[in-house]
Amino acid sequence: MLVAVSELKPYKTDVSDEQWALVEPVIAAWKAAHPSVSGHQGRYEMREIVNALLYQGRSGCQWELLPHDFPPPGAVKYYFYTWRDDGIDQTIHDLLRWRVREKMGRKAGPSLVVLDTQSVHAAAGVPAESTGRDAAKKYRAVVLSPRERVLHVWPGR
Repeated sequence: MLVAVSELKPYKTDVSDEQWALVEPVIAAWKAAHPSVSGHQGRYEMREIVNALLYQGRSGCQWELLPHDFPPPGAVKYYFYTWRDDGIDQTIHDLLRWRVREKMGRKAGPSLVVLDTQSVHAAAGVPAESTGRDAAKKYRAVVLSPRERVLHVWPGR
């Protein structure tokens, strides 16, 4: 017995209708700017591709272990890498993050950043000569205004 996709129980990671209303125009614009060489519109629903990407990102499963009710792993990986390279993944992430912050009564962008110095020491691409370790230093961020952001460093006692 075949089960229609609409009858399947959604995953907790699936985009809501409200989230899809934000994301769909970005994906439609991207598809319009990147037409298929063969002229076809694509075999899979973009919403299902997004759902598969969210599932994989949340669960951390290997591509080949995506549940069978998602599009094939090859198709999902294609969109993951293409959107990453084109910056569409960041645009989608920002839209969804802004919506969550808006619902919480916050400004779209964060007004404070907290740095863990241990992360800076271990970060990829940070030259060793520009990092140092002083366990006695304490770092505190103070936000003055949207235009002025200052990072204060207090020496340890």
